[in-house]
Amino acid sequence: MSDNIEIFKGKTFQDLTKDIYDNTKSKKLQLDLLVQEIHGFIRTIDDAIIIAPIVKELFEVSVKNDEHLVKLASVLQRILTRSTGSTDDQFTLTDAEKDDLITALQETANDVQLESDRINQVSATGSKLLDN
Repeated sequence: MSDNIEIFKGKTFQDLTKDIYDNTKSKKLQLDLLVQEIHGFIRTIDDAIIIAPIVKELFEVSVKNDEHLVKLASVLQRILTRSTGSTDDQFTLTDAEKDDLITALQETANDVQLESDRINQVSATGSKLLDN
């Protein structure tokens, strides 16, 4: 399998795997800095009650985004291996795997929507509390 096959405009499989790695390192640093910054603003238990769920959501969304990129890379790797003419059956998708993949994609889409709704709700609640 060639890592230099373009999977979409301007992006190769090798670029995607590098992006996954770079994003993971960058997000870790950003989240560490965010936690250090926020730590200084927490003065009371009420501050912690407001801020903790927001930080938790950021961590969860970050982890889920990385999981989605890894799943995408896995699927692309199978597709690229199959398209290069490999006859090795271990890289082909069976009907059951296709069904599992579709189910996983649907669950992921639902999870992303729920997380987005929850983050919007937490942000709105936090804004209302800060306004008061």
